[in-house]
Amino acid sequence: MKSWFLAALAVPALTSACLLATAGASAAAVTLPPTPSAWDYQIGGAYAPPSGVKIVSRDHSDSAASGLYNICYINAFQVNEGDDGEWASDLLLRDANGNTVVDPDWHEALLDLRTADKRSRVAAQINGIVDSCAGKGFQAIEPDNYDSYERSKNLISTANAQDYIKLLSSHAHAKGLAIAQKNTVDLAANRVANGLDFAVAEECGQYTECDVYANAFGNRVVDVEYTSSGLSKACASWKGKISIVRRDEDVVPAGESGYVRKTC
Repeated sequence: MKSWFLAALAVPALTSACLLATAGASAAAVTLPPTPSAWDYQIGGAYAPPSGVKIVSRDHSDSAASGLYNICYINAFQVNEGDDGEWASDLLLRDANGNTVVDPDWHEALLDLRTADKRSRVAAQINGIVDSCAGKGFQAIEPDNYDSYERSKNLISTANAQDYIKLLSSHAHAKGLAIAQKNTVDLAANRVANGLDFAVAEECGQYTECDVYANAFGNRVVDVEYTSSGLSKACASWKGKISIVRRDEDVVPAGESGYVRKTC
């Protein structure tokens, strides 16, 4: 999910491997990803990490990779296609006609974040997954579709999205987990207030957005590109500064048809 560049304010760089929890969480320290480092994006299915990889992102249904920094992927703002029944009907975003609002590209229903009560109920369900990530030994979570407000028919505001992600960041920190901002470049400048520790960016090289994430998160950025041109652009400007990998768009496991993985 891509967000177009609007603006961002630089904040001081993060200089430690650990960061104190923010946004009202407990004072427990969380571990940040060791960027820049070789990394792999495995949200489409886990496989043995390539040699030299230090960071891996995997779906919450998979196990953490032994000896690496593990990021736990969660679809936190939308519902995986076919899983609508796992949610209370009123927590699915509906338009004025009562129709579920659906992401047109991924065919995923959006979650309704418009009231404090609904945000609290959605967060309670997602935080159950966060707990499972902690129990599996992940060091961080990656809540996807932060930018779902862009596909909400103007029903969800940026304020709604940020109030909700604060609930996730507070809980993650209390569990000793770092939390990533996934895409949503236009909200990167608010990362401290929202309790977000590092960025997982899709195609920041392709869309010339890496600088915004790097400024906001002190170069604590892991970037996945999906094209050769995007990888070239990211590597030309950001090699050795942020973590960069190219994967196929379906992020299939190694050995399956269509698998692509390249680095700078």
